[in-house]
Amino acid sequence: MKKIFFMALAAVALSACNSEPKFKVEGEVSGADGKMLYLEASALEGIVPLDSVKLKSGGSFAFKQVRPVSPEFYRLRVDDKVINFSIDSTETVQISAPYTDFATAYTVEGSPNCTKIKELTMKQMQLQNKVNVLLQSMQGHKIGADVFEDSLAALLKSYKDEVKINYIFAAPNTAAAYFALFQKLNNYLIFDPLNSKDDIKCFAAVATSLNNYYPHADRSKNLYNIVIKGMKNTRTPQQKVVEIPEEAISETGVIDISLRDMKGNVRKLSELKGKAVILDFTIYQSAVSASHNYMLRDLYDKYAGQGLEIYQVSLDADEHYWKTTADNLPWVCVRDANGIYSSVAASYNVQGVPSLFLINKNNELSVRGENVKDLEAAVKSLL
Repeated sequence: MKKIFFMALAAVALSACNSEPKFKVEGEVSGADGKMLYLEASALEGIVPLDSVKLKSGGSFAFKQVRPVSPEFYRLRVDDKVINFSIDSTETVQISAPYTDFATAYTVEGSPNCTKIKELTMKQMQLQNKVNVLLQSMQGHKIGADVFEDSLAALLKSYKDEVKINYIFAAPNTAAAYFALFQKLNNYLIFDPLNSKDDIKCFAAVATSLNNYYPHADRSKNLYNIVIKGMKNTRTPQQKVVEIPEEAISETGVIDISLRDMKGNVRKLSELKGKAVILDFTIYQSAVSASHNYMLRDLYDKYAGQGLEIYQVSLDADEHYWKTTADNLPWVCVRDANGIYSSVAASYNVQGVPSLFLINKNNELSVRGENVKDLEAAVKSLL
């Protein structure tokens, strides 16, 4: 009798589960006979496997999953090729793709949000390709470091301006707007929620909309927390006059800097007298950081043996991120905990990052980076 009772309970539970509203994603992947196709959730905690199927010659597939309580993100994956999409409720999304260009040549129907996500994905790939071409041109000495930096900044600004207008502020209550916030370039977030006041406004717009529609959703709460942290990091402190001791300038020829490195040791800029120095203000947690540091590494590898040193000041809000990223850099890496409100950066009239200065062997400020036409030639002239 007990056995029959428990079997009946299990049947009821299974029936209840099967009766829950579901979404469906279906379509075909051509040229992938025998390949495994995976459906995965792109959750806050990471990628979560949901289902899989071994594709046959026709490549057709169909997955069903319980609908999310608020807009969520999923992905189809074959090998290391990925298609991202979102689900709002119980919609059916059709996705078709060739195996060869699975992540770029797919078509999607049944969801305006998924169409927007594809557009954003393609735009991000185009941006990454343009940045890669720039980097290769600099590595091949076809363009100078100054042209590289200016072109990189222009590309990034153009991309962010377009995405802000057409995807984030145009419809902040959509999954596509949320997706746009977390796109990456060189594996760094394009929109910086911790260090950029302008970018935090984008996060705040989406957070406000999500909170209005889905106040109890984990993504809403997480995005709200990110915005609060970013606002705290970039809150303007009480204004105070930056006082620079006269001897700090007259004795060294530059405004001296005294900050701690990753090991907690105080490193002074003035201690590098006798070397040609690139003084660099940067934020490691920015989309241009990797390319910028690659440019510096190229110069350092060439001229460190001839007396070049780099004194790099991080303005990152996240100390742990700075330590992790800067750990393998061969030059002097220090951090100002005041971030973008650094009095040191203010004393050098830093308006944006990355921003660099050249200092000669006598500890005299030679030139600001933006006034240099050929950075490598300028460095060589100081050695």
